[in-house]
This record gives sequence, structure tokens and C-alpha cells, in this order.
Amino acid sequence: MEGAPTGHFHTTTPLLESWALSREAGVKVLLKCDNMQPAGSFKIRGIGHFCQQMAKSGCKHLVCSSGGNAGIAAAYSARKLGIPATIVLPETTSLQVVTRLQGQGAEVQLAGKTFAQSPRCASCHWPLTRASPSGYQRQEAGWARPQARTCDAGAVGSWTRAAAQQGAPQTWGGGPGKPPQKGPLSWVLKEKYESSLRRKGTEIWDDANLRAQELAKRDGWVNVPPFDHPLIWEGNASLVRELKATLGTPPGAVVLAVGGGGLLAGVVAGLVEVGWQHVPIIAMETRGAHSFNAAVEAGKLVTLPDITSVAKSLGAKTVAARALECTRECRVLSEVVDDAEAVSAVQRFLDDERLLVEPACGAALAFIYSGLLGRLQAEGRLGPLASVVVIVCGGNGINSGELQALKAKLGQS
Repeated sequence: MEGAPTGHFHTTTPLLESWALSREAGVKVLLKCDNMQPAGSFKIRGIGHFCQQMAKSGCKHLVCSSGGNAGIAAAYSARKLGIPATIVLPETTSLQVVTRLQGQGAEVQLAGKTFAQSPRCASCHWPLTRASPSGYQRQEAGWARPQARTCDAGAVGSWTRAAAQQGAPQTWGGGPGKPPQKGPLSWVLKEKYESSLRRKGTEIWDDANLRAQELAKRDGWVNVPPFDHPLIWEGNASLVRELKATLGTPPGAVVLAVGGGGLLAGVVAGLVEVGWQHVPIIAMETRGAHSFNAAVEAGKLVTLPDITSVAKSLGAKTVAARALECTRECRVLSEVVDDAEAVSAVQRFLDDERLLVEPACGAALAFIYSGLLGRLQAEGRLGPLASVVVIVCGGNGINSGELQALKAKLGQS
């Protein structure tokens, strides 16, 4: 563990002009590359600031229920502060995320069990959970050992192909009181597994969140909120101060992705602080994770029935109340793109800039790649712009295999 440092945990990230995106947009596009933060995303700005303030107040142990970018930022902050961290994860979290968290020195729990205590698949050593394909293993179908997804949890096709190659039977038992089901077992399991995640995704995150809240009741323990706290917004405002120091004059617009609203709230705070509150903000979401857009349209907070978008980092069913308040302090244009547009933007950005980001970040990039900038200008909702800053928020939940799996799922070659 490292001793408590005196400076902040985030780095001043590059602001780079993109020739490829500028050509696409017909206007200078500047990329604020927060994907280059030491914890992999902008989250370290707000969460790092929050954790430092908690440590100054006597916090002895950090706990967080996010297995995504917020959890990694919390684990990184805890290591820098020299205090322990416990990250409580939904049982569907990928091994890639668990490994990275453990690499930061965090204890990882899966809805209450430590990762080491969980029963493992004999083939890939992934913990067996009620929501994984192992929960549907059928002894009557002749499985010699439990089947679980591969360590690359996002590439669902990999374990289905593996199951088929192992000679999965063409019929399998449907369980007590249920008739056998037909078809290749690999694809039946795939449908069962994906259906289970859609049905249980929120439920199992809630289980993890409740567990984190229970742990935070212990003396000296503090729960780290992923986005909804004034200290988080205060830390995220540092991004705008960096823009001010680099540019000197305000850009024509700032483009960002909205999940829970922490980045939006921080950017608004920063714009007000530096006197740039007249700069329009384009707040991008994917359909199926568009709780901010729904709130803007309704004029009040709206809770989505479920998160159906592949951009899971944008998966807040209800946006922070502060995000809606921001629309009354700055000009915020709320826009929604489809998953296919976000994932296509991820691929094009990889080709253009050789940088791989999550679909959540792809939502912001889709403002350029989908032609939305031109459409808003044609509709008179945006005037001529000298420049556009796109916040490349980053993300840890992506790799080349997962990108290919997402493209295949969306019918993209």
C-alpha cells in the first residue's frame, strides 16, 4: 500500500485535435482523452476527490458496489491512500473486472461472498453463480462437469461454441415438472443465460448495493457513491479547469455521455466556475439507458423499467436529481442514439484514433460519427461552431473480443 499523497489522483489528460473526426464533422473536433486516466476513465476525478476527503475525515475502509469504472476508481484511490477497499459485485461481473480490482489490492465480494470462497467451474475457474449458465446445468443431459461462461464474459459466443464443440446433446431436460427442450444445448443455454441477465440484472446489482450499504455501517467504513454526491461533481469539475487552461477561450460546444449524471454535473459546475456557462452541452445516451432524456422530456425524474442498452456504463435507471437541475443552469441538449450507432462509433474511433473505448463513450462519439451534429445545425438547434470538445470518458469494460461480440449481436460485420 502507498502512503496518503498530498495531490489529487487524476492526471491532466491530453486535449488532442482529431483530423478524422474534424473531417467527419466539418468543424474542429478536440478530444479530451480521459480514457488515459490511471484508473481507465474520468471516474477517478470525482471518486478520487471523494475518497481523499473521506480519508481526511477519518475513513478507515472504503466499500463500493460498482464492478465498473467507479469500482476501479475506488480501488485505485484506496491503494493510493493506503487504506483497504472492499468492492461488492453483482454475480454476473466478468473475470476481467475482478482481476483488475484485485490487482489494485481490493477485496472482491460477489453479492456477499469473497471471490476466493465462490465455487468454481472446473474448466475456466469462474465462480459458479445462480445467474450463470452453470445454474442451468442438467445432469440428465450428460454434462460431466459444470459449464460456465469463459473468462471473457462479454464474448458469449465463445462459450456457446465451446459447448457445441464438446458434443452438447440435441435435447436436454427441462427440470422438475418441465418437458425436455429441443435444439443445440449451447444455444438453449445462451438464450436462458441472456434472459436471466435481462430479468435479474437489476435485482443482482441491488443485492450487491444493499450488501455494500450494510458494510458501510461498520465503524470507519464509507460507501463510495458512483455519481450522486457533491464531492463527486466537485472532482469532475477539474476537467473543465483543464480545458480553460489549455484553450483559454471557450469551445463552441462540449459533448459528453450521461449515465447517472455525475460527469454532467461536474462539467456544469466547471463551466459556471470558469465563466463558460453559455457553452452548450450535448448530453448523449443510448436508447434503453436514457434515464436523463426521459427526465428532460417529462420535466421530472423518471425511472426506467429496465436497462436494455449494451452500454451498461450508462445503466442508471434513474438519473441523479442534480443532472436535471443542470438543465436550468446551462444549455443542455439531450440526445439519444441507438446501440448500433454507439458500437459503430467505438469501432470507427478505434480505426481512426487507435483507441478502444466502451459503448458508453461511443454514445458521445456517435454525436460526430452518426451525423447528429449536422442534423442539429440543420434544425437550427445548434448554430455555427468554431470547435467541439468531445469528452472521451474511457471505460474498463471492453476488449477486442467483447467489441466483436457486440458487433455480432447487433448484426455489424
